[in-house]
Amino acid sequence: MTDSLGYRMKFAVVAPSTNTSVEPEYADMRPRGVTNHFSRISIPDTKVVDDATFVEMLENIRSATFDAVDVSMSMDPGCVIMGMSAETFWDGAEGAERLHQRMLERTGGVPVIMGSTAVDAAIRAYEEADGKKIRKIGILTPYAPVGDANVKKFFEDQGYEVVHIEGLKCQSPMLIAHESKQTLKRTAIKVSEGVDAVIQAGTNLAFAEVAAMAEFWLEKPVIAINTATYWHALRTMGFTDQKEGFGRLLADF
Repeated sequence: MTDSLGYRMKFAVVAPSTNTSVEPEYADMRPRGVTNHFSRISIPDTKVVDDATFVEMLENIRSATFDAVDVSMSMDPGCVIMGMSAETFWDGAEGAERLHQRMLERTGGVPVIMGSTAVDAAIRAYEEADGKKIRKIGILTPYAPVGDANVKKFFEDQGYEVVHIEGLKCQSPMLIAHESKQTLKRTAIKVSEGVDAVIQAGTNLAFAEVAAMAEFWLEKPVIAINTATYWHALRTMGFTDQKEGFGRLLADF
């Protein structure tokens, strides 16, 4: 017997309680027979005004993540998606690998998909499809400088040159979702000059739709972290369903 609605796959999605963008964006990408089940990382909507308060927010997420993972496992998911971003980039590629191993230990070996490595996989998918290397990238984030530094380190560890990185310095984790499409558009354009691809981090930035439009006008890959993470979860679990409206990644690869 299989789940009546999620008869192909049940995804557990672990996301901060302040995040209001991951759930609706994943819902719009969901194929038939695949269901998304959210477990919230309980954190306060702390004010973020500098690097110290950004790290405080991150520590709040860290201290509650594994409790949320434990809750999510009670519905027997086929895969766990980390619907949060900063921690998956922290301390570069080595930090990402450590976190991935800790998550796999917690899930008992159930596959875990993280935003940082999903974006790297998405870049490689564009390279394979287009037959050309992506080396120079521009990045936009909602983060304070310390968050941007860790995102930059991750991509440099993977061999990319970060030409531009623009952090919006959002004033709280919940307020990240309040950034307008116009702000996201202008920031994407700002970091697009002289790069092979534009990358977005920060899962509470509602960038999936903007990325698809920007990709068309800029004529280069524009990768939204929520799109990349959900795409990577689908492909990792063997699903090849394609979806229009989220750029080439979901439509073509």
